[in-house]
Amino acid sequence: MYRKYKKLLAVGYAVALFGTLATGSAAGGSLYIAAGDVARPPIGWVDFCARYAPECSTTPSTARDVVLSTKAWTDLVRINKWVNGNIKPMTDMEHWGVLERWDYPDDGRGDCEDYVLLKRRMLMESGWPREALLITVVREQNGNGHAVLTVKTDKGEFILDNQNEHIVLWSETSYRFVKRQAQTDPNLWVSLGDPRSTAATASSR
Repeated sequence: MYRKYKKLLAVGYAVALFGTLATGSAAGGSLYIAAGDVARPPIGWVDFCARYAPECSTTPSTARDVVLSTKAWTDLVRINKWVNGNIKPMTDMEHWGVLERWDYPDDGRGDCEDYVLLKRRMLMESGWPREALLITVVREQNGNGHAVLTVKTDKGEFILDNQNEHIVLWSETSYRFVKRQAQTDPNLWVSLGDPRSTAATASSR
């Protein structure tokens, strides 16, 4: 009964969310962030690709946005919640003895990039298109670097974040968006322009 109740809540929230977005009232209509010039890939991604070469050996493809149906939203919530609840946060220095390493948290431990990689993998295994699942570098209000997963949909760009149990539109976060993977090529990164702040600039990490 409790599980059924939780499912009904998720469906109800999705319906309410879709209605809000349809009226254009969510986040003042800022459903999509502007992508800019080509940016330098994070060193963590470059190193990840050296160790997981088959996953990065892709060819350019056509950009795709997910049609965010009620079922798709329910699946998104389920995967985000599972990863956030089952992975123990741990810094790369504590985990690997190095300052920066992107990897799958298959041992149940990891930092923000590892959460992102696992969510991305699980969604792709569930049939979601890679082109809509973009690893994104942001800055927290204190200036620290952080990584989240941007999911591009027909109803806006949603953020999956290990620091937030809820999935929200990018414009409802407090982050400054720096750069992310291009939809057409995961090895190509682009800078991001944040219309919420004139101080938003691209920077390398």
